[in-house]
Amino acid sequence: MVDEICEAEGIPRSFLAKIFQTLVKGGLVQSHRGAGGGFALARPPAQVNLLHVFNCVQGAFALQKCVTDDPECVVSHDRLRSCVLCGVFNEAQAKVNEVFSHTTLADLVRLAPQPVAA
Repeated sequence: MVDEICEAEGIPRSFLAKIFQTLVKGGLVQSHRGAGGGFALARPPAQVNLLHVFNCVQGAFALQKCVTDDPECVVSHDRLRSCVLCGVFNEAQAKVNEVFSHTTLADLVRLAPQPVAA
């Protein structure tokens, strides 16, 4: 339930509702209406990686504009090929994408600190 998440995480309801709408449109979450309704993952947590989530919420995840399909930092394609930093950003982007694509929601649950029993 959205209200439970808002309260537990201190997130404004309108902000979280927009995020859930985006996740529903992206096919990562399903909404259920009516009494007892709410949201649920559309797939098992082990099948949803962080790159899926990031791409769904913010579009293609990029460390720098030069690693996108439409780089804004270049005047011409010749400049793109001669820019030393673009190669470094491409390598870094590939490594970040690899980490995010190999980290699933199930992994995050396993990594989360467990509450200490009183």
